[in-house]
Amino acid sequence: MPSDTREPSGGLGQRYQRRPGPWTIEVGSVHGVCSRVLLVGESLVVGSGHNAGLRVADPAVGDQHCLLKVRPGGLTVEDLGSGGGVFLGPARVAQATLVSVGASFVIGATTVTIRPGVEEEPSRTAALPGMVGGSTAMRRVAYEVRRHAATRAPILLQGESGTGKDLVAQALHTLSRRPGAYVPLNAGAMPEPLADAELFGHRRGAFTGAVANRSGAFELAHQGTLFLDEIAEIPASVQVRLLRVVEDGQVRALGASKPIRVDTRIVSASWAPLADRVADGSFRADLYHRLSTAVVRLPPLRQRRSDIPELCEVLLRRMDSDVGVKRLAPGALARLVTHSWPGNVRELNGVLYRAALLTDQAMLEPQHIELAFPPDGKGRKLTRADAPRLLELHRGNVSAAARACGVARSTFRSWLEKPHSQE
Repeated sequence: MPSDTREPSGGLGQRYQRRPGPWTIEVGSVHGVCSRVLLVGESLVVGSGHNAGLRVADPAVGDQHCLLKVRPGGLTVEDLGSGGGVFLGPARVAQATLVSVGASFVIGATTVTIRPGVEEEPSRTAALPGMVGGSTAMRRVAYEVRRHAATRAPILLQGESGTGKDLVAQALHTLSRRPGAYVPLNAGAMPEPLADAELFGHRRGAFTGAVANRSGAFELAHQGTLFLDEIAEIPASVQVRLLRVVEDGQVRALGASKPIRVDTRIVSASWAPLADRVADGSFRADLYHRLSTAVVRLPPLRQRRSDIPELCEVLLRRMDSDVGVKRLAPGALARLVTHSWPGNVRELNGVLYRAALLTDQAMLEPQHIELAFPPDGKGRKLTRADAPRLLELHRGNVSAAARACGVARSTFRSWLEKPHSQE
């Protein structure tokens, strides 16, 4: 690596190369995820053989597939003459230096993701029922969910669309062992005039068309769990009545003469930060404090790239009856790993289904992968979260990556210096 501050062609200037380490290496495959920490000057052979420093249970990975070496400027990966190769994006490389947070490469059907520093490892907790992923981020979620499951406290799930908030809510109910039903309700899709009837029920004759008694969601979920999805979109008038139920545990159906007491565990979810909605006045602060006794934040897919091989394996298996048995070539998996996934797992499922449907081949190659947003960012406005991916795709060239983003070089540099500030 150069010792001065000039920016060599295809690389970062020294200002951005000097990440002294340590680096956390997270390896993900269909068999799960493992991690290792490397310090400056240390090296590690990754492979499937007994002599590999980090063994990978992947038949497509050679005995000694590649060498990882930590240098002052970043982490270097070198192909050790493997038959399968090392893929950075869709391109096969002999050697590359990775410098950005969350950078990933692919060997066989395995991903290797790097992060600077040493993160506190969550306890070894079993995956949640119905959930896939053994990454550090998902183990943290599993630990928090299992810790809260047995309590009666309301739980708020925060996460982007497609991160699996509904699956986590179901896992919370399963682990709680509450004898009642799990009742999901999209709170944001309830028309305001019908919200009371949906939540609290009604009695015959309470309004035109009420020809029979009907139990509301709270009553249906008695001794069980009520999942209120998209809680941030609930109308302001309904928030008042919802707060009353949360506080005293009593619901009065429309047309009823007296309330009834319910024992309902509330799990709510929102893609929008509820604290921001409180700040702008669109969500009641007192209701927010009641619903967020415990908060579980679900990571976006771009922060758990090591889970992508296992997710792809599970999703493709579910499609067998529609599209036949399909597998991912290393280059195709590498394309998936470098994508920023604004639609998260839901988007991944759609991309895989289209790829599998449009080819008769059993092996899905890079050309079969159609991403909603091309790697150069055309078709949407790029943000700070895209900087690491763009930097890797342009082989560490800051100027080229900045041009692809349509921003000034100085702006792109500031994105690199604080990569998580807008995550």
